[in-house]
Amino acid sequence: MKTSILSRRAFGLGALAATSTLAACGNGVGGRGSQLIDARVNATLNEMYRSYPNTVQLAQKSNGMLVMPLVTEAGLGFGGAYGRGALLVNDITVDYYSVTKASGGLQIGAQQYAHVLFFMTEDALMDFRRSPGWAAGADLEYVISDRGDSVAADTTTVLAPVLAAVFGRAGLRVGATLEGTKYTRIIP
Repeated sequence: MKTSILSRRAFGLGALAATSTLAACGNGVGGRGSQLIDARVNATLNEMYRSYPNTVQLAQKSNGMLVMPLVTEAGLGFGGAYGRGALLVNDITVDYYSVTKASGGLQIGAQQYAHVLFFMTEDALMDFRRSPGWAAGADLEYVISDRGDSVAADTTTVLAPVLAAVFGRAGLRVGATLEGTKYTRIIP
């Protein structure tokens, strides 16, 4: 029993340290606030639309999009991820968000990637905006596969309340999943 408590405490402290270290790095977004985030959001959307044309239609049908232009993820036993982005409704920035993630287990490496969440229903968007800290779960539908290939947006996919596109990966870490990722509103 004592070992289990110690292990959980060590995991929690390690995950907090990894996330705090990544947050302190600021991954190049922090210093100039909202203007830099907005510029990166626009560049990310342009790249996504150019590389994955099916996302243009998803953006038009969505009630809002959370755009995270640069998420830095690293791990050596314990890991974490951090990034900043913006929530767009009708192509207008309405709020800014940070993303954090902590993980533990057999892992080593670092990567950076961008991701966009498409809120396909008004309820999904309102649940996200009202939440003090929204966590992405396993129920996300991905519109860009692990290989980076675009997946066709069929009727089943478009009916999902939240769709995710993860792209632009660089680094030496396998896979990028949003499961267990927490989004929190910030003031840049």
